[in-house]
Amino acid sequence: IMNNTSIHSYSFEFYLKIYPISFLNRLDLEKGDKVLLPSIILQKLSDSDIKGPIIFELTNTTSNKVSHCGVMDFTADEGCAYLPRWMIENLCINEGEILRFNHASLEKGNYVKFQPQTNDFFEISNPKAVLEAKLRYFTCLTRSDIIAIEYNNKIYWINIIEVKPGIAISIIDTDIDVDFGTPVINKKINTQNLIKKDDLKDVGIESDKTQLHYDDSSSIENEGTEKPLWGKGHFNKKLQ
Repeated sequence: IMNNTSIHSYSFEFYLKIYPISFLNRLDLEKGDKVLLPSIILQKLSDSDIKGPIIFELTNTTSNKVSHCGVMDFTADEGCAYLPRWMIENLCINEGEILRFNHASLEKGNYVKFQPQTNDFFEISNPKAVLEAKLRYFTCLTRSDIIAIEYNNKIYWINIIEVKPGIAISIIDTDIDVDFGTPVINKKINTQNLIKKDDLKDVGIESDKTQLHYDDSSSIENEGTEKPLWGKGHFNKKLQ
């Protein structure tokens, strides 16, 4: 559903039905924030004067949940968009429901604070390097989102506590100062019992700060033993 009157240098709005990327067997896209859109969107973008990275603000107009995404390609069925499952869960939207898309011009980020949901993320031999490699699959970060990071056959849930500037940032080819808050709980949890967003609190007393550089054009090193774990079974409870 297109809103042609909204297409100008600062606005580009449309509505699409949402389905998980797993429907197309594109489990590789579960690792990041890129979505598949129909070809008509590319045509409309070409006719507009929008410049820069293609980033969209996603809004569930029922719950007012908001996130942001990049675009992998424009091969989706007409009237449909395919999203990573973790993103669908963040937006509290069901398969086949309508989602609003608005083109977004995000500033390059300079700060982000992450909070692992469990302490076992810090048991990884080099969590900073793992996080940097995984974020190369991402275009942007939105405050209050919970992203999923897969490493060594395991999925780690990471809360985005804060970003600067604003509430959402582009992480394409930019240097970002990173803080890590204390994990929400100090034990392993089942992904079927995700912590509600209302329960997310910055409980960190001390944080580990570093600086990462994200380059969207970078290639990911071969991580050998990793296998995709994505699928509906890992995301079967809505984030409230």
